[in-house]
Amino acid sequence: MRAMILAAGRGERMRPLTDSLPKPLLEVRGKPLIVWHLENLKRNGFKDIVINIAHLGFKIPQALGDGSRWGVNITYSDEQESGALESGGGIKNALHLLANEPFLVVNGDVFCEYEFDASFDLKDKLAHLILVSNPEHNKKGDFGLKDALVINKSKKMYTFSGIAYYSPLFFKDVKIEKSPLAPLLRDSIDKEQISGEVFEKMWHDIGTPKRLKDIND
Repeated sequence: MRAMILAAGRGERMRPLTDSLPKPLLEVRGKPLIVWHLENLKRNGFKDIVINIAHLGFKIPQALGDGSRWGVNITYSDEQESGALESGGGIKNALHLLANEPFLVVNGDVFCEYEFDASFDLKDKLAHLILVSNPEHNKKGDFGLKDALVINKSKKMYTFSGIAYYSPLFFKDVKIEKSPLAPLLRDSIDKEQISGEVFEKMWHDIGTPKRLKDIND
């Protein structure tokens, strides 16, 4: 299984830190967020990794190269000319690099203990979402979970972690243009095509300078 790290976002809420550096290169304990992912991916059997780039995107290949330093092969999906295509469009744009088989996607700006699974089986589903308890900045949550199926409304709601496994078929009707992921997910959830699970260990969305400072502290 191949993996994709989403690293193209502007990181507006992280300004001024992201005025000169892409958000995934911000450091936790002296190591860029994206490098924590590379090490986790390598440890769990992933070798081929796609990274999409846009805002200050050239700095990511400068920092990571071809990935050989971490024992992985990195390919870059370049959105610098078009501008960031958002998650849905960015993944669609990179599908040709993902071997036309199920793949893992992780947001480049999360920091967590989740162990990526290179042997994950989607069975008959189009996607499998990793959900977490709602953090302070998203108290209402995003999705519910019932009998291992993700649902759009529930008394108990969870936050989408930014980690998921997808079938290429999930993106078959998506165009290569700015396209958010949430509407695509909600439509497939209504069709009972999305499974999920709750991850209960450490997970942080490093979305603001304060959250970055807090995790380092």
